[in-house]
Amino acid sequence: MPLPSPQPRAPEHTRQVTFQGYRREDGLWDIEGEMKDTKSLVFDLQEEGIWQPGEPIHHLAIRLTVDAKLLIHDIAVAMESTPHRECPTAAAAMQRMVGCTLGAGWRKAIEKNLGGVQGCTHLRELLFNMATVAFQTIQGAFSSPDATQPPPHLGRCHAWAFEGPLVERQYPLFFRPKGKP
Repeated sequence: MPLPSPQPRAPEHTRQVTFQGYRREDGLWDIEGEMKDTKSLVFDLQEEGIWQPGEPIHHLAIRLTVDAKLLIHDIAVAMESTPHRECPTAAAAMQRMVGCTLGAGWRKAIEKNLGGVQGCTHLRELLFNMATVAFQTIQGAFSSPDATQPPPHLGRCHAWAFEGPLVERQYPLFFRPKGKP
């Protein structure tokens, strides 16, 4: 369903975010995220610069290289456009995410390693969603190593509620009818 018609308005800001997942020939996977922020009018940031309409204020990209268990082996960061000359120095901290896993505790790992002034807000925003992209990219990422345990995505979304019809159809072992423990 589309959004309802808006009130009269004028565009000011556009954020474009793209994620892609790739299978590599060496058996690893690359998960990439890219963000571009632009303005519709001239943007003058005092003592920092002037951006023309459509010129990226932020143009950031991350590539995570992971294995089938979602363990990060490598991370690459590009900060092609930033509003402040200090911004690119935040890229080095991203290496702290090598060795982390895109799974349970992902957001906590990001906050621990890159939270506050340790990292860049916009790079963190990209990282948050890269786990979901990895799940969508890597076959079997939803499977649980222990067949008696539910896959990690169950109970994390309205559609995947333990008492819902989707779990009843796809994972009957873990289906919990309403009113039963």
